[in-house]
Amino acid sequence: MTPEEIQGRILYRDALMLVINKPAGIAVHEAHPNAKHRGHHLEQYFPHLMFGLPQPPMLAHRLDKDTSGCLVLGRHRKALDDLSRLFREGHMEKTYWALVKGGPLEEAGRIDMPLGKMDRSRGWWMKPDPEGLPAQTDWRVRGRVGNFAWLELKPETGRTHQLRVHCQAMGWPIIGDPIYGDGKETGEMLHLHARGITVPLYKNKSPIAVEAPPPPHMIERLTACGYVA
Repeated sequence: MTPEEIQGRILYRDALMLVINKPAGIAVHEAHPNAKHRGHHLEQYFPHLMFGLPQPPMLAHRLDKDTSGCLVLGRHRKALDDLSRLFREGHMEKTYWALVKGGPLEEAGRIDMPLGKMDRSRGWWMKPDPEGLPAQTDWRVRGRVGNFAWLELKPETGRTHQLRVHCQAMGWPIIGDPIYGDGKETGEMLHLHARGITVPLYKNKSPIAVEAPPPPHMIERLTACGYVA
């Protein structure tokens, strides 16, 4: 991306933080030095987001490589510490949009399903595990067409791959999921988007609410389900 392209993805900016619309298909940071596949990542563009500060902004949290949408950056170390604490303590309200195969029979509900690592050889891959860490996701159907549905997902916890595993375990995998669905077979991109985030960063001000427009590869199905840009 050019400096203009990464700057064009800014959704919100103030003295403490940036929120950018992360594109799907790019990792947020460089892979571990021992990883098999290293290369292109979002952090390499952060020097274009300094806007007069001496250091580039830093990641306050993570999104999966294949997930698009709201990504929060701290503009300096003190801001990063405050933002990281808000994520860690569960004060951020996160809203995701997903397009899933099939879909729930009900219109809304909650998934309460602990998660654990699949096995040592699978890195961050996760599975339902009664002995795992607690994980809760609230969901609501926003629209249905044919054999897929548009869901709004609000994770109460922030486990790795939580939304992807929860949806798959409920019988409605996210379209294009290369790990927990049929994304590898179909070649489709993951249809999971970090739609919005609410950040209670300032003590005497209302929380900052930011929304990201959905990515191009989700528009057709979202529109079929009733989405209007």
